[in-house]
Amino acid sequence: MKVEIFSDVVCPWCYIGHVRFARAAERFRAKGGTIEVTMRPFQLNPDAPVEGEPLIPALERKFGPNARQMTDRVVSAAAGEGLEMDYEHAVSANTLQAHRLIEVASRQGRGEEMAERLFRAYFAEAQNVGDAGVLAKLAAEAGVEDDGAGDEEVREQLGRARALGITGVPLFLFEGKFAVSGAQPEDAFAAAIDEVAERTGQTPITQLAAPADGCDDDGFCAV
Repeated sequence: MKVEIFSDVVCPWCYIGHVRFARAAERFRAKGGTIEVTMRPFQLNPDAPVEGEPLIPALERKFGPNARQMTDRVVSAAAGEGLEMDYEHAVSANTLQAHRLIEVASRQGRGEEMAERLFRAYFAEAQNVGDAGVLAKLAAEAGVEDDGAGDEEVREQLGRARALGITGVPLFLFEGKFAVSGAQPEDAFAAAIDEVAERTGQTPITQLAAPADGCDDDGFCAV
């Protein structure tokens, strides 16, 4: 089974959804199934500066008083999955080069691992995931050799996301036909995986579950 995960490394629900889906995928594999996961890029804020800036002021500037409510909710949800999110020290940054690094890692069979390392660096370690030096360090930690390639592929996939009508992430696209939106509960992901295993040859994209928590292309995270 081929699954494409459209996400952004600065999207909290993408991080949570990534972990929940990975657990559901392992349940499927434990039953003898196979899943090939490919990480796909999506930018919530393509105009964010490469040099970065403190995240909380950036969120308050964009969303006003609702910013704190947004962060409190996702921090609580993340904690329920065993994930740390430190919004007080996080750095808002452009993610284009982070996505390029995930593309490079995917060619080496380490796309999921690279994405997870970037999520953790951004949300738990207050690292600037737009900084070239930071990305080089994270690549080495993830066992990825960065050859500097991937820009063209990332831009092509960003265009494909727009062509598919994707306006929010995370989005999980099964076999290029069936979509699950948002950070669904682990059991919902497991059910979707089982259903796709039984449904083949159907077009076009079909929603297999009602959209769940996610972030839209204006950078707004559900509260």
